[in-house]
Amino acid sequence: MSDAAAIPASALSPSGPLTGVRVLDLSRVLAGPWATQTLADLGAEVIKIERPGVGDDTRHWGPPFTTTADGAPGDAAYFLCANRGKKSVELDIASPEGAEAVRRLAATCDVVVENFKTGGLKKYGLDYAALAAVNPKLVYCSITGFGQDGPDAHRAGYDYMIQAMGGLMSITGQPDGAPGAEPMKVGVAVVDLFTGLYASNAILAALWHARATGEGQHVDIALFDVQAAMLANQATNYYVSGKAPTRMGNAHPNLAPYQPFGCSDGMVIIAVGNDGQFRALCGALGLEAEDRFATNALRVAEREALGSLIAAKTAGFTMQGLMQALEAAGVPCGPVNTIDQVFAEPQAIHRGLTVEQTRPDLAGPVRTVASPIRLSKTPVRYDAPPPKLGQDTEAVLGDLAPKD
Repeated sequence: MSDAAAIPASALSPSGPLTGVRVLDLSRVLAGPWATQTLADLGAEVIKIERPGVGDDTRHWGPPFTTTADGAPGDAAYFLCANRGKKSVELDIASPEGAEAVRRLAATCDVVVENFKTGGLKKYGLDYAALAAVNPKLVYCSITGFGQDGPDAHRAGYDYMIQAMGGLMSITGQPDGAPGAEPMKVGVAVVDLFTGLYASNAILAALWHARATGEGQHVDIALFDVQAAMLANQATNYYVSGKAPTRMGNAHPNLAPYQPFGCSDGMVIIAVGNDGQFRALCGALGLEAEDRFATNALRVAEREALGSLIAAKTAGFTMQGLMQALEAAGVPCGPVNTIDQVFAEPQAIHRGLTVEQTRPDLAGPVRTVASPIRLSKTPVRYDAPPPKLGQDTEAVLGDLAPKD
């Protein structure tokens, strides 16, 4: 990582706080690319290595696909979500020439990110030990299903199976006996996304250490470990009670009322977090604040009876009318939006949550979701859309060629 004192403030401000950091991205699909996109948004130069003629698997995970300028299908929308701001280099790392090019690139980089199976890059001479030998300051992040050691280290890991194995599906979905009861996955690859975020945090910590000591290190991130960490209060509920939490539908294990309620035209979430908010809810709905509901512990014990009383009241409201009444009373609430409605929300428009970019080979704009990171001095920048396969191969590899 470049010394911050060597980078003038004028360069940092327009280019992002990670200006001067160079990342070699050997990852594909979602967890690794999500991590490196975060680094790219923050100003790092990210060089994405892709298989010649094929690229990242997600370029083909459609429909939907973008449309090229000549009307043919382009990249899948899935690819676009995690590869903004990167350079694409086509390189066959399985060939001696390709592996050597990666080693030479790694010597110029601060970070390598890879998500091959544990030990999978050693046969190419691209494992941590090999690359650290040519660049001792290198931060090398390995993202795998189960980590670099342990009885499952050799296994591949995919978000869906980790949601199941890591317990998330056991607490997601309707409870036993209810219509549609079965373990349910989350609607996005949430383990991959959390893994990408943990990875980017770990990389930044390791970069800070490398800057202070000149010493790189190996960052070991496992989807299974991340899923266990994501259990948060549900895991500590188990530790404290000795009982494994179960599926509760949209109810909350520790709070009530904290669930969706029906209105005449849709559903509204009511999220009561303390006794004062509950009294305010009763006032807004014209409910009696009964002693049997006076504390959160009592409300959790009587959640079904309480939910029925509230549902009978909310059924007479429109969504807008209910939210206006609750907001006026200081009760947290919100609509159950479809995804198109999310980006039509006035707050989403005001915050600029849609990033629109252009790519010469595509017929229309490329739209992605903005980074949620807001920095007052070094804001996130969106200088480049997700790249066309191989668009930067000549420029990047040309820089490695000996100069006359």
